[in-house]
Amino acid sequence: MASFSLCGERLASTIDRSNFKTMPHRPPMFDILHEDDQLIVLLKPAGLPTANAESGANSVYSLLRRNRPAGDFIGVVSRLDAAVSGVLVMAKTRAAAADLSRQFRDRLVEKMYGAVVEGRFPAPLGQWMDWHDIIARHEPEAQGQPGRPAHVQARVVKRAGEISLVELKPSTGRRHQLRLQLSQRRCPIVGDRLYGARIPLVKGQIALHARKLALVHPLNGKRLEWEAAWPADWQARFSLLLGTRYR
Repeated sequence: MASFSLCGERLASTIDRSNFKTMPHRPPMFDILHEDDQLIVLLKPAGLPTANAESGANSVYSLLRRNRPAGDFIGVVSRLDAAVSGVLVMAKTRAAAADLSRQFRDRLVEKMYGAVVEGRFPAPLGQWMDWHDIIARHEPEAQGQPGRPAHVQARVVKRAGEISLVELKPSTGRRHQLRLQLSQRRCPIVGDRLYGARIPLVKGQIALHARKLALVHPLNGKRLEWEAAWPADWQARFSLLLGTRYR
């Protein structure tokens, strides 16, 4: 177990660093945090879609398929928006895909995100329950769909001038949920022009990072947890917020 410091707080990581050197069929463009015969946990960079990329474009799914034997199963059980970075799990068997999908559906998976947002966040701590019919204003394919509840716990980690570092723990997984909920509170994510951000970031990226993922292994029933460092380019861009580097 490794540890690191964020804004003066010591945090623990359960990532087994030995896995970084032993993973077979290691694909380019992202790091594998864990792999066994049931699942793959990886660190997705911003700008890379999870799946269903445009014709000929890379995605996490296509890169995994390309670097593994033709008969190997790869199952998409959850997604991160292309512009979002962080920890992502994929299934390696149909049984694992069914079990992991159930865990996400039944809200048994623990997720934690870090976001750099514009403005002074309205409160140090809050729980939000919104109905996401408003998303149709931004996503035409969502028009006509009924609103669904979107729940998240939010905590301000640190403020620096007109931006804030926020920790988000969603228990639901609606499309663009965190991006929309932050925008509704006049604190859009840095770089998220779709939802009203004024401060730019690298094209195709927003300052939202899936930092933590915890779930139950689909075969042995053990609880597994992974926690990842901030993207390297955040360290320079948001140094006043992030403080000490991960170690």
